[in-house]
Amino acid sequence: MKVGVPLFFFKCPPAARAVRDDSIAGLYSLHVDRFLGTRNARPVCNVPGRIPSRLTGYPVNDDRYTKLHLHLKKWLEKAALDYGMIGEGDRVLVGVSGGSDSLALLELLASPMVFLPRFSMVAVTIDPGFDASGGDCTVLERYFNERGIQYRIEKTDIGILAHSDFNRKKSPCFICSRLRRKRMVEIAEEYDCNKIALAHHKDDIIETLLLNIFYAREISTMVPCQPLFRGKFHIIRPLAYIREGLIKKYALERNLPVVENRCPTSGSSRRTYIKKLLDELEKENKDVRENIFRAMHHVKMEYLPGFGKLTHDAHELLQVGAVCK
Repeated sequence: MKVGVPLFFFKCPPAARAVRDDSIAGLYSLHVDRFLGTRNARPVCNVPGRIPSRLTGYPVNDDRYTKLHLHLKKWLEKAALDYGMIGEGDRVLVGVSGGSDSLALLELLASPMVFLPRFSMVAVTIDPGFDASGGDCTVLERYFNERGIQYRIEKTDIGILAHSDFNRKKSPCFICSRLRRKRMVEIAEEYDCNKIALAHHKDDIIETLLLNIFYAREISTMVPCQPLFRGKFHIIRPLAYIREGLIKKYALERNLPVVENRCPTSGSSRRTYIKKLLDELEKENKDVRENIFRAMHHVKMEYLPGFGKLTHDAHELLQVGAVCK
């Protein structure tokens, strides 16, 4: 029996156990279906606005928790559990740029959890400085206040600096993301946060792999949970199992206040080129992105020439060491 799996799962009839897989994603669906039922047949709650016990996890008679919401929460919690992203009592800093991805992540993390332990969070926005009027920050500030979320909006000129003569060698995206992340780590320390949640999704992980292969001459990508400073902080990506299209759809469904991306190079970046390339490939094979993502979990090191050379060099060093002795 797996640790943490509800006992009722093993007492259900065989038909109820016919979920897509035996992972936590399947258990999540069964858990929600059993205790919530359909949206039109939820249990009655006599206390207005009351949130039921941790067994249920969701407020009753709340139209915000749609089928799409539960689907995204299922995969968010699965990713968080698979990689140990969130622990009991963690303090999570959620990076919110104002795009649909980051707002969807904040919305999902702010909703009741089923399998994840209790944690607290603060939303942090690093304004790159492209909006001189400050209207985007006002929109986000209003949203944070309406949702009752603790927040911090930091106004900077990072974006302008990344596109200036100061940056002559690196791409603007590299400098901008690096400086913003550096500032986020500093704010995380101020707010005693040990986790920094970023809204990178499944498509971002796939595109980053190809970016690094094409332009950095290495096979690497984003990881769902990345330790920093010997584990003092962890960058987590709870949307790692979720496709971009579903996140955009969720943002429209929830009418999230998505702000315009004002970066002057957003439409001509290398990432945009990779995205268009994958779109073209998917016209012939719709599983291209999924296949690339799966391939990252089935790496055969012995069939990579770099690994073979490392093994050969290590073997020679061991032989030299034996001779010296």
